Amino acid sequence: MAHVNTLAYAQDLDARDPLRAFRDEFHFPQHEGREVIYFTGNSLGLQPKAAADALKQELDDWARLGVEGHFHAKHPWYAYHEELTASSARLVGAMEEEVVVMNQLTSNLHFLLVSFYRPKGKRVKILTEKRPFPSDTYAFASQIAFHGLDPATCLVEVQPRAGEHTLRPEDIIGRINELGDELALVCFGAVNFLTGQAFDIKGITAAAHAVGAFAGFDLAHAAGNLHLKLHDDGPDFACWCSYKYLNSGPGGVAGAFVHQRHLGTDLP
Repeated sequence: MAHVNTLAYAQDLDARDPLRAFRDEFHFPQHEGREVIYFTGNSLGLQPKAAADALKQELDDWARLGVEGHFHAKHPWYAYHEELTASSARLVGAMEEEVVVMNQLTSNLHFLLVSFYRPKGKRVKILTEKRPFPSDTYAFASQIAFHGLDPATCLVEVQPRAGEHTLRPEDIIGRINELGDELALVCFGAVNFLTGQAFDIKGITAAAHAVGAFAGFDLAHAAGNLHLKLHDDGPDFACWCSYKYLNSGPGGVAGAFVHQRHLGTDLP
């Protein structure tokens, strides 16, 4: 069927969608007695129907075991991150030893910046996309100021061309090359939260490494949304949350990735 802007065309696409059965696994908010058409999974994913039973299991274990639940619950709390390692590694295309599930996104980003933003000499700048997610901007500025530097000069955003809203790949690479040995870190959102533009992780990483900079990515809008290959694409680090496209709910634990080549490195 040719692309046409009709209800019949949309219904035909729905009928042929191989993933359509997954819709039945989630609760949809109601408005005036009807399910909403939910376009805000980028802010908070829908609740899986299995979530209530999963939560009840933990509450029952807490009631039954108290502190012993750390070790003897159905899913022992002390090593919760170990239960989530394999699935998280598959999700982002990483080796299990490269991934840990912990904390929240911005705290993980701060930890990773401590290791991978180490300004020295003229190599002091962080390059990111135009209007990254605000909490990323705050983290970048905080880490720059921690080193006694000025975010106004050390935090650089790649700007779109006049009249355009997304970034051309060649302009990103060109800006990396222009900054050259002034660049300490390139850190992008893998998907920009305003435009929805997905960035070339492999290409940006290669360009950053070519000028001697580290490369990292915020996967908040990519994990569970894009097919990711972090190990093969080679960024130095990445971090993500789980309450958007991973549907874990408010406060769901976040994840972090450090590439295998750094695992034997004495980083702070």
